[in-house]
Amino acid sequence: MSKVPMRPTGKSSHDIPKSDQLMDFMSQGWAPSPLDDVRPARVVPFASERRQKLSALFLGVRLVIPSGTFKVRSNDTDYKFRPHSAFAWLTGMSAVDAIPDSVLILEPTHTGHESLLFIHPRSPRDTSEFHSDRRHGEFWIGRRLALEEAQVRYGIPVRHIDTLENYFESRKNNCDSVVLRGHDPVIDSLVEKHKKREPLLLSALSELRLQKDSYEIEEIQRAVDATIRGFDEMVSSIPTATSVPNGERIIETVFFGRARLEGNDVGYDTIAASGSHACVLHWTRNDGEVRPGDLILIDAGIELDSFYTADITRTIPVNGKFSPEQRMIYQLVYEAQQAGIAAIKPGLPWITFHNAAMAVLAAGLEKLGVLPGTAEDSLLKENGFHRRWTVHSTGHMLGIDVHDCAQARQESYREGVLEEGMVLTVEPGLYIQPDDQLFPEKFRGIGVRIEDDILVTANGAEVLSKALPSHPDEVEAWVGKLLG
Repeated sequence: MSKVPMRPTGKSSHDIPKSDQLMDFMSQGWAPSPLDDVRPARVVPFASERRQKLSALFLGVRLVIPSGTFKVRSNDTDYKFRPHSAFAWLTGMSAVDAIPDSVLILEPTHTGHESLLFIHPRSPRDTSEFHSDRRHGEFWIGRRLALEEAQVRYGIPVRHIDTLENYFESRKNNCDSVVLRGHDPVIDSLVEKHKKREPLLLSALSELRLQKDSYEIEEIQRAVDATIRGFDEMVSSIPTATSVPNGERIIETVFFGRARLEGNDVGYDTIAASGSHACVLHWTRNDGEVRPGDLILIDAGIELDSFYTADITRTIPVNGKFSPEQRMIYQLVYEAQQAGIAAIKPGLPWITFHNAAMAVLAAGLEKLGVLPGTAEDSLLKENGFHRRWTVHSTGHMLGIDVHDCAQARQESYREGVLEEGMVLTVEPGLYIQPDDQLFPEKFRGIGVRIEDDILVTANGAEVLSKALPSHPDEVEAWVGKLLG
C-alpha cells in the first residue's frame, strides 16, 4: 500500500501566530452547546433501502464511498463543497450537513453489509482547530454535526474520520475492498485498486438510480416548482435586462437569488442566451445584450438542499410577441416536444421519444426547404441531415445530477427501455446559426429549445413542469402578464 497523502492544512500564509497563553485562554470558558432538536431525517428509510440494494450486488465485498474532498479555486480559497452524488444518495446527507472528506463504508456481514459513516465532526473547544483551522474550524466555517448528532439524523453509526486509517489496517486481510476511486486521494491510497470491480461499482451506483423512489420524485417536483418561480422572476426582470449592455447577467443573477433562497444552489450554470447566443448550446458567458425583438433562451434549474435538481428550458420573446419567423420555428419545436412526450410509455425503448421528436423536426425542415432530400431520407441512420440544426439528444435522466445516471451501461440507459419511476427531460431544439446560408436571412440567428421534466408513470408520462407555459400563445400571455 502506498504512503497515505497528507490532507492540506487549514492554515494560511498570512495567519498571525497565537501565543501559548492565548491558545490556553481560547480553550476555556465555553458552555456545552449540543443541538437539542436533532431527529431522524425524512430520507433515512429511503437511504437505508438504497444501501440494501447496493449491498445485494456486492456480497462479501467492502464498499468504500467517499464524499470527496475540497477543490481549490485559488490558492487557499476552496470551491463551495458538494459531495459526490453517490455518497449523497446512499447517506441522504443534505447540503447543510455535508462535510468534506467523509466516507461511507459498507462492511460485509453474514447477511449483507453494515453501514459505517466516517466524518470530520464539529471542532472541540479544547483544541486549536476551533479557532485556527480555516477549513474545519467552527470559528471560521460554522458548526458541523457532532458524531452523535449525525448518527441520529442519518441513522448510520458514525465514527471520527481520524480513525479510518486504523480501521482499514485492522481489516486489510478480512475481505476485498472496492472504492469509488478518483474523488479523494487519501482514500484511494488506502484501498488497493481493483480494475474489474471498480467499474462495476461505478455503473451500479448509476443504474440503481435509474428508477426514483417516492422521496426522490417529491424532491424533484419541489425543485421544479421552485424553478418555475425563478422563471417568473427572470421574465419580470427583462425590462431591467434590456437597459444594460450585459443584460443576460441580470437574468442569470435573478435566478441565482431564487436558487439560494429556496435551495442549495443552481443545479448547473444558468444559460441566458439572447439573440444568436441561443444557437450556442451551452452558452454560460451570459454577457450579451437582451434586445427587444430577439428571443432569449433560458435553461435553468434549482438544486435543493437534498441535491435534487430541476432542468427546464423556455425560449421567450423579449418584447412579449413572437415574430412570424420566430413563431414558425418555435411552433415546430413545440410540436416535436409534444410528440416526444406522447411517445413516453413504460416498456418502450428509451430512444422512442427521441425518434418521435426527430421525425417532427425532420418533416418541418423538409417543408422549410433546407434538407438535401426528404425527411424520410434524412431520418435514415446513414444520413441524419436534419441534425445539422439539432445536434443534441432529445433528453436525459434527471435527479440528484442534472445529467443523472451518467455512468450506467449503455444497455441499461440509452439502449435500454423506459420504466415506471424514471425521471427524464424532453428537450428538442432547432438552432439556425447566424451564418447558415441554407436558411433565408430572416431565420438566421434564431435558436429555440423547449425542455420539460417528465416522470414515467404506469400510463405514460406526467409532465412535472406543466405549470410553466410552453405553447406559443400561452408563452405570449405569460410574458405579457408579467411585463404588464
